[in-house]
Amino acid sequence: MNILVINCGSSSLKYQLINSDTEAVLAKGLCERIGIDGSLLTHTPAGKDKVKIETPMPNHTTAIQLVINALTDAGHGVIKSLDEIGAVGHRVVHGGEKFASSVVINDEVMKAIEECNDLAPLHNPANLIGINSCKEIMPNVPMVAVFDTAFHQTMPEKAYLYGLPYEYYEKYKVRRYGFHGTSHDYVSARAAEILGKKREDMKIIVCHLGNGASISAVDHGKCVDTSMGLTPLEGLIMGTRSGDIDPAICDFICQKEGLTPAEMNNVLNKKSGVYGMTGISSDFRDIEAAEAEGNHRAKAALDAFHYRVAKYIGSYVAAMNGVDAIAFTAGVGENNKVGRAEISKYLGYLGTEIDDEKNNVRGEDRVISKDGCKVAMLCVPTNEELAIARQTLELVK
Repeated sequence: MNILVINCGSSSLKYQLINSDTEAVLAKGLCERIGIDGSLLTHTPAGKDKVKIETPMPNHTTAIQLVINALTDAGHGVIKSLDEIGAVGHRVVHGGEKFASSVVINDEVMKAIEECNDLAPLHNPANLIGINSCKEIMPNVPMVAVFDTAFHQTMPEKAYLYGLPYEYYEKYKVRRYGFHGTSHDYVSARAAEILGKKREDMKIIVCHLGNGASISAVDHGKCVDTSMGLTPLEGLIMGTRSGDIDPAICDFICQKEGLTPAEMNNVLNKKSGVYGMTGISSDFRDIEAAEAEGNHRAKAALDAFHYRVAKYIGSYVAAMNGVDAIAFTAGVGENNKVGRAEISKYLGYLGTEIDDEKNNVRGEDRVISKDGCKVAMLCVPTNEELAIARQTLELVK
């Protein structure tokens, strides 16, 4: 069965067509600037040259139709017709407390996703638009929602409740939800597989480190804590997000700068992190280049990032009363050997140490700790699209 994986943003749409039998990616692509001048579809069929199609995309339905056209095109397509798509898997950012696993989409599910819009106002409405667009073009194809938050729904109360008046949880469901769940699920399972063990027999910490970054504690196959919270703002220092700060800072800066709460929220989400700390970029590669040239702020930002990751690892070792494996994934985690080495310097107390030769790797499954270490450290490339395809297949086969 061929499964189309859709990741829909407010003005973008990423897709992959995956053969579920071989798990090969038949084609992938990106629609950019949907509803904006200069719309562009970049389509990459397996074994063929990349194709760029500049054409108006007034809405997501048009974008989905263009994706179908690209997939079935005589020249750069990979299937002959729409009939060769057996199911569609949709990434949905927020499932709230309603969804602890992926589900086949029906009217009731659509309503429940919409009820979570307040929790993810930038993402869930866009995800719903993508689902509706696919239903319009492919009304008879089964569709599945795979939630970023679902894997973290196994957290106990002690991990997800905030120290706030309980009425805010009762009325508005203010609690820790966590994100990147599909990645944390996939990587923790893959790490156990690489080590020749069952995830259900292990304690694993997953470090999903990229422009957006989060860490999870996976105890015997279940997430028991994660660093992101009600929103993706909590936790680690990220590309443009502040991560954990003293909440009183918000009121302090609002009063000093004359900012509204919405403006302050924008500062925390889009102007902070390593970008705000350095004034250079939100891309860690740019920060590292500046550090190499002697830029003090760049060094301070990277030091703070590595330190914060190590602190979270330590706290999750305590939460699980031990750890068997630590897996690094996502753009920075998979590709940055220096960052992994710097973080590992804090972890000697665990009885683990990076092997410099093994750590010289980018985007490849590998154990990177020295032989005989009590705690294994690994580089594990994430594959959220494959995880979505697998979960979709499981529900529709």
